[in-house]
Amino acid sequence: MAAVLEENGCSRQSSCSAGDSDGEKEDSPYLRARLWLENLLNKNMRIRMTDGRTLVGCFLCTDRDCNVILGSAQEYLKPSDTFSAGEPRVLGLAMVPGHHIVSIEVELESLTLPQYL
Repeated sequence: MAAVLEENGCSRQSSCSAGDSDGEKEDSPYLRARLWLENLLNKNMRIRMTDGRTLVGCFLCTDRDCNVILGSAQEYLKPSDTFSAGEPRVLGLAMVPGHHIVSIEVELESLTLPQYL
């Protein structure tokens, strides 16, 4: 995301002009979606996958194919697995292919206990 922002000449502090080369207008759905995604950067999120696994980690980036990169990721196995009662597996940096994502939940910051939207 940061490379895209610098490439377009936009920064988080200033708004993009109506004449952006990417076709972004001040109130376009594209710009609103991009700003919404930028607000999710560095937030903890839980991703449920098609095979039943759940990954929890810090949202670092995504791309046009909906692939997601999580930092400090931990993997939780589906409840029917025999090893699911143990500790989560620490993955570190993890790339989740977009076609394997079932749902994404973002952690609420205002609460002391981790709760997700």
